[in-house]
Amino acid sequence: MAWIELEGAVNARDLGGLPTIDGGSTVHSRLLRSENLQELTPGDVSRLVEELGVTTVVDLRSTNEVTIEGPAPLDALSGVRHAHHPVLKEFLDVSDTLKAALLTESVEADRERYPDDPMCGHYLGYLENRPEEVVGALRTIATAPGAAIVHCAAGKDRTGVVVALALTIAGVEPEAIVDDYMATDDRLEAIVERLSRSRMYAGDITSRPVKAHAPRAETMKAFLEQLTVRYGGIDAWLTANGFGAAEVATLRARLRQA
Repeated sequence: MAWIELEGAVNARDLGGLPTIDGGSTVHSRLLRSENLQELTPGDVSRLVEELGVTTVVDLRSTNEVTIEGPAPLDALSGVRHAHHPVLKEFLDVSDTLKAALLTESVEADRERYPDDPMCGHYLGYLENRPEEVVGALRTIATAPGAAIVHCAAGKDRTGVVVALALTIAGVEPEAIVDDYMATDDRLEAIVERLSRSRMYAGDITSRPVKAHAPRAETMKAFLEQLTVRYGGIDAWLTANGFGAAEVATLRARLRQA
């Protein structure tokens, strides 16, 4: 995992170089992750598109978030595809969208789904409530002609889950997936500061202390374990939701070193 230093995003990284269970590694400039991309500068856009080969943006935000935040700089480029896969339940009320996106309020369904760690329960909710969007995001990554950059608001929860699934398909060691998830903690204050300036998240993001937004390694470990406990493994979950063996092979090959 390598940080991508940008002026308009602080939680961007390239997921190349991660170790796989069989002794291989992931390839660079194929799968990138980030927070909200609204503040990218012309230099950032050049870095992502010309240097890193970004052809596809995988946007996991809700329709309300996309509408209120408005177009991002990468949207203006004809050679970059914007694929919208909202993995949260869609809400008519913007305040409900904010609560769900920023997790400023615990949801009873999350506790019921996984009492030991409601945040893990929240992540499992993406798979159970919006499987078509999760699978759609993975399919977009698999078929991107160049690098795909996955993002949500903070680049931690929704992005963390979709990236963890993609890396699991690629055979990345679980410890490395957890380490990548936890890397967001290194930039947490800067992420909160950025989101506090945005149209959508200003005010709500600062309603709790910065550390309240911090990722926990135990949450991602539990999520990865639950893929097996609840669904019989990631392949079984993917098959049940229309992502077949040929697509698994395509995504796996795309993310791994030849």
